[in-house]
Amino acid sequence: MNLTEQVLHVLDNALSLQGRTAGFTRDTPLLGALPELDSMAVLALLTGLENHFGITFSDDDLRGTVFATVGSLSALVEQGLARQDP
Repeated sequence: MNLTEQVLHVLDNALSLQGRTAGFTRDTPLLGALPELDSMAVLALLTGLENHFGITFSDDDLRGTVFATVGSLSALVEQGLARQDP
């Protein structure tokens, strides 16, 4: 599974989308397009991503644009992983 597929897996689980992410691409809109993605779901999603990838997001990482698309959410994870590399 590549990084975007892993992000989609976490997204599907966190929002209980029951496999709906199977048709999502990096350009698929999230915030405002998925009614399931409310403030509580954002917290569940962030926790799921942190646990799955073993990373931690700072408050500075979390702008509204991060949740615009699957690609922008994947980029957030990529940045978190890059910070961990020695």
